Amino acid sequence: MASTPLPAEPQANPLNVRRLGVFLGAEVTGVDLSRPLEPMVVEAIRLAHAEHGVLVFPDQRINGKDLMRFGSHFGELSVHPFSTNSAEHPELIVYDNKEGNPPAATDVWHSDETYRACPPMGTALCSKIIPALGGDTVFCSMAAVYEGLSARMQSFLSGLEAVHDFLPFKKLFGATPEGRRRLHEYEERFPQVTHPVVRVHPVTGKKAIFVNRQFTTHIKGMEEGEGRALLESLYRRSTMLEYQYRHRWAPDMLVFWDNRWLQHAAVHDYYPQRRLMERVTIAGDRPLGDAPPADPKDLRRFLMPPITAAGETRARRQHERD
Repeated sequence: MASTPLPAEPQANPLNVRRLGVFLGAEVTGVDLSRPLEPMVVEAIRLAHAEHGVLVFPDQRINGKDLMRFGSHFGELSVHPFSTNSAEHPELIVYDNKEGNPPAATDVWHSDETYRACPPMGTALCSKIIPALGGDTVFCSMAAVYEGLSARMQSFLSGLEAVHDFLPFKKLFGATPEGRRRLHEYEERFPQVTHPVVRVHPVTGKKAIFVNRQFTTHIKGMEEGEGRALLESLYRRSTMLEYQYRHRWAPDMLVFWDNRWLQHAAVHDYYPQRRLMERVTIAGDRPLGDAPPADPKDLRRFLMPPITAAGETRARRQHERD
């Protein structure tokens, strides 16, 4: 009589993971990122990344190629269209901020590149030179923000959509004919996109608020005043300290965060000290909402119809005659 095979014992986690915050953040040791990673280790990192949101890998003496290899384990590396990319490897971003080269406007709460139809799933940032004081990065769990809302507010947000744009970067092009031409090219490449206000994480199933002050412009279909008040209320939630983890950098430290349910802001209190960092960004998928899009008739009520609704019966304007 054939013996029944014993069930396989679950494999032990190959990583040492220590929680750093109540709602997000964990330190990971027991892995050398200067070497290729085994599939079991990659999977353990992927799951820890989705669970904790921010993974901190201390004492990682790695170069740019090591960083790109690490990021490529979790998806295709994307090229940031407006950042200081390496000339040799455009997927690698180099931030070298010091006197004469101040940091960009990353001190605003945001999730990376939500102006894309498929925003990044994650970002990996490695410290090379850090200031003696300052230069922290602060993270906020937007899943905790969602959980902290009343059931009535959660129900109200369900199915709402928000519009995202690369608005902060438009000032880089300058008010010249060539600048306007280049800006138009990028507006064609990155038109405004719509994402759900409540995003469902594809790995954990957690719901998170997915609007941010840097790239979100308005709530789709909602009257401007109502939509702005709603967005401001959600933005203020990210400033609540209990939802945050503040990371203090040390040299040779890699931090890997999940853009699908976190926001972050870089603290610009170190200038003119030098802060040299390298970064890669991992492409993501289209955000999934928690419900079908809201019916536009439920979002807005007009005292009179908008001009464009009148059709052929209204008087034509000069720009329509040209």
